[in-house]
Amino acid sequence: MRISLNRLVASAAILVFGGMFAGEEAAAQRAVVPGTGSEIAGIADDFEDPDWAYTKRDPKSTEDIDENQRGPMGRSNNGRWYEGIKRGHPDIVQRVLTPTGGIPGSQGSLLLRSKFTGLPGRPSGKMHQDDFVANVQYRLKRTLKVSEVPSVTTRVFLPPVDEWEDRSGPHFGFRLALETTAMVDKEVGVGFFKRTKREMGNEVYWPGMFIEFENKLQTRKEDDFAYLRIRSNRRGGDFRGPQITTTGWWTMGMSVTPDGMVHYYASPGVDELTPDDYITSQLPYDYRCERFRTFFYNVCSADDGRRWSTSFIVDDPKVYVLRPIGKIATRESSHR
Repeated sequence: MRISLNRLVASAAILVFGGMFAGEEAAAQRAVVPGTGSEIAGIADDFEDPDWAYTKRDPKSTEDIDENQRGPMGRSNNGRWYEGIKRGHPDIVQRVLTPTGGIPGSQGSLLLRSKFTGLPGRPSGKMHQDDFVANVQYRLKRTLKVSEVPSVTTRVFLPPVDEWEDRSGPHFGFRLALETTAMVDKEVGVGFFKRTKREMGNEVYWPGMFIEFENKLQTRKEDDFAYLRIRSNRRGGDFRGPQITTTGWWTMGMSVTPDGMVHYYASPGVDELTPDDYITSQLPYDYRCERFRTFFYNVCSADDGRRWSTSFIVDDPKVYVLRPIGKIATRESSHR
């Protein structure tokens, strides 16, 4: 199998994509390239420690399906990652040798893969997903304010297409956990008198980018097709981003600016992101972000008990702030 076109076209698609979807975008004050400012120390993970390990405490949580949290949750031994309480961790969380073409000098990266993305050991035959969550909020002991202009970058390795799960749909996600003030449902009263009312409160939402795959055996087209799917526009709908026309390493990033907007960037390779890698700026779900909690990865599979998800590998995720508030240990980034 192959993905059509070539690497040059991939870069061109990213360069023009912002204009293609101008009608979908809200008016941004100024997009900030992810990685601008100072890196927050003690948050990133380069997976270089040979003793890096993740302790799984299965069965994993499936609160999104059956409201079962199944604690205690999985944790990494360096305290920087934990199992998502909503959907549970991937079946395989393993430090591996960095694939060819990775960040110069990198020896370790992280493999994320799943077979049972729904209820443990009970395949549903429907696509589900697992979460692998960075421990940002709790290590900092606070959220980041949008006035600090937080951003996240990561490298993601896409294996050759003939090694992808034989399925059309989302395969992998890179997402943020953000907060805003909005109308939320709140239960009041007890017993027979319990009811739900709407009031202003804290709302958590999860914008991001998904690697979407269209399998040629299912689409009956000549080639497989892959692209980035963006979550989301102001109406809460996902929309198609740039085409992925090369596998191997990609750099992805998202930033949040004081106007509450989320800005999306991506580029093939492992170089730092630049303005040329801009995709779009959005107010997902028509929310204006007020606080940044963390970021996380999604691993998606058919959950049919037979097929493993595509073997995506991640490396060197980092969190940055342009205008840090209070006492946060930082180190200067390569961006100015």
